Amino acid sequence: MGTKALVIVPDIVRRDTAVRRDAEARLQEAKSLAGAITLDVVATRILRVRDPRPATLIGAGQVEAIAELAKETGAELTVVDGALSPLQQRNLETGTGTKVIDRTGLILEIFGERAATREGRLQVELAHLGYQASRLVRSWTHLERQRGGFGFLGGPGETQIETDRRLIRERMARLRKDLGEVSRTRGLQRRQRKKAPYPVIALVGYTNAGKSTLFNRLTGASVMAKDLLFATLDPTMRAIALPGIDKAILSDTVGFVSELPTMLVAAFRATLEEVLDADIIVHVRDIAHPETEAQKRDVIDVLAELGVDPEGGRPIIEALNKADLLDAETRKAALEQAAAPNSVLLSAVSGEGVDDLRRLISDTLLRDARVHSFVVGAGDGKRLAWLENNGLVLKRRTKGETVELQVRISDEDRARFLALP
Repeated sequence: MGTKALVIVPDIVRRDTAVRRDAEARLQEAKSLAGAITLDVVATRILRVRDPRPATLIGAGQVEAIAELAKETGAELTVVDGALSPLQQRNLETGTGTKVIDRTGLILEIFGERAATREGRLQVELAHLGYQASRLVRSWTHLERQRGGFGFLGGPGETQIETDRRLIRERMARLRKDLGEVSRTRGLQRRQRKKAPYPVIALVGYTNAGKSTLFNRLTGASVMAKDLLFATLDPTMRAIALPGIDKAILSDTVGFVSELPTMLVAAFRATLEEVLDADIIVHVRDIAHPETEAQKRDVIDVLAELGVDPEGGRPIIEALNKADLLDAETRKAALEQAAAPNSVLLSAVSGEGVDDLRRLISDTLLRDARVHSFVVGAGDGKRLAWLENNGLVLKRRTKGETVELQVRISDEDRARFLALP
């Protein structure tokens, strides 16, 4: 069994109720986050907070109640679904008699456990150190010790806390340098892909919306896909075939979550840059989730942080996933929603609507296609086949050693054709 933990959701009363998430839904998500690192959640509480306290966030009576609950259940850890200042975290640890972590700390723990590639581990460590640096407050006695200087100079030397901060800064500088190298390598790979004649489609969405399941359904791959938050962290790319397009690249990225720590968005920017270079973004939504609209806003907010304007020129398709979980009434509402342009209702599990998504992606890629003339060598089977597979050949005439073609094709695909080696 994992560490016994309490999950506490401070339900802060705000004037702006339009963006207030349902407390019960937040509690279920917090429990899922805790379960993602095998914490044994022994009790949960939703605490209504009218006036957040600078020292503890919640009221003194609520702190005492949590301390009693921890004693009764034997909990060693309290997870607070919200952002805590270092001072609040320290005071809550003192008041409850348990270790306390906030939402950011919990997500960092999950990312640290799941990161599989070198890049992922570097990104997580950088984010974790940034978070840890802000927690270096004078709350433990070992931080009050003095270290002597070197040789005969230096006086009393640095305090332990100053040393820790310096070591963290130095480590973060090395990590940024290493990540810079990884980013340059990834940038070279992206430039190579741009030279290749294949469009890129990026799957994005709230964590556990079913992106990896849909990715597997579209590509026949076996990427880890579980009913688990942040089941996959590192981006995966596979080739797929689409109607009228013989080959495209599909990219599965890390799932988003509400209040995703800014330091994590910054640390994973290199990974998420795959989204910025995609020809089409497919926003996978869990249409059966009661908070689906709030989740949509969260994803759009993260995309905006990355520099993707939902109202900009880049096509964004909404894949309304998990249709198999809908009852008759909610299914009717979902079908009305899917009737909008660039939307499709589907189930990645059953396969319903997946072919509709393929056609929509293909139609979107070819939407701006225009008629272009090409002259290709009669013996150049590679180029002739590429035009047949990626465009609509309207006319074809052989003249001696060449073939003249009139092809309806997008400007992007025309550029890809001209870049063929």
